[in-house]
Amino acid sequence: MPKRVYQVWKGRNIFFIKGRLMFGPDVRLLVITLLLIVVPIVIFCTNVAINLLHEFPTYNVVYVIQAVTILFTIYVLVLLFLTSARDPGIVPRNSHPPEEEICYDSSVPVNASGRHTSTPRLPHTKEVFVNGFSIKVKYCNTCMIYCPPRCSHCSVCDNCVERFDHHCFWMGQCIGLRNYRYFFLLVSSSALLCIFIFAMSALNIKFVMDDHGTLWKAMKESPASIILMVYSFIFLLFTGSLTCFHLYLIGRNKTTYENSRYRAVNRQNVYDRGCFRNFLEVFCTKTKSSRNNFQAYVQEETPMRIAREEKIDDSEG
Repeated sequence: MPKRVYQVWKGRNIFFIKGRLMFGPDVRLLVITLLLIVVPIVIFCTNVAINLLHEFPTYNVVYVIQAVTILFTIYVLVLLFLTSARDPGIVPRNSHPPEEEICYDSSVPVNASGRHTSTPRLPHTKEVFVNGFSIKVKYCNTCMIYCPPRCSHCSVCDNCVERFDHHCFWMGQCIGLRNYRYFFLLVSSSALLCIFIFAMSALNIKFVMDDHGTLWKAMKESPASIILMVYSFIFLLFTGSLTCFHLYLIGRNKTTYENSRYRAVNRQNVYDRGCFRNFLEVFCTKTKSSRNNFQAYVQEETPMRIAREEKIDDSEG
């Protein structure tokens, strides 16, 4: 019986619902991320928001606060799902090296049968043009392809990913061309949610202090508010700084991988189109379709046309 692509996938990804959902090998860490989001919201709605019921002349305000909290949390969870459960931009690997790129030592003659007697090899890099500039792309021995510009091989997922940014363990997925937008929206929205929870918890502490006189008594009366304030402040430092960092990267049209790798090298950024256009590229362009159809049936491999003795020596490629 023929198998589907996701059943014979050579990467380390984990698939659900017959290949419709795709995660990284560390998908279990996604459960921790879910708990870090959901548990504080449950505490807020069942403790702090209930306490605010007694402080407002009408209950409608509190119901609005709860509705905003729940809807905002659902929005963050949807972004988490869109970031972690989709193809981040994986470039399909070849079943054999690209024959059109094979080269031979020109100083070695061909034999009587017309074949080269030297060992065929692939250049480690080749030049391509991007925005009128020549750049070098590397050959990936694992995927047996020349990586497209801005593509890199993720050692965790074992895939080449277009516009590779980084592998995020909190999402259990690579961040690349097809999910970077949702990743940024997730991080920035989480920062706003932290600010909201911190502000509402601080407001509740103020009301409790007005009733009991001192901060210490207010802390004893509403420990959930203090815990949420500390928790949201810590995570605001993380998500807020990450949001600012990626705003810088978007403005310069860089990835985290490029920024860390080429930081010490005075290298021209051939992808920078100006701050405004860089933001348009990330947020206002259509998400590229996946190169992989994980639910399709596996096609029979075409046998390699070069002779067995002319296989590529990977140590030289």
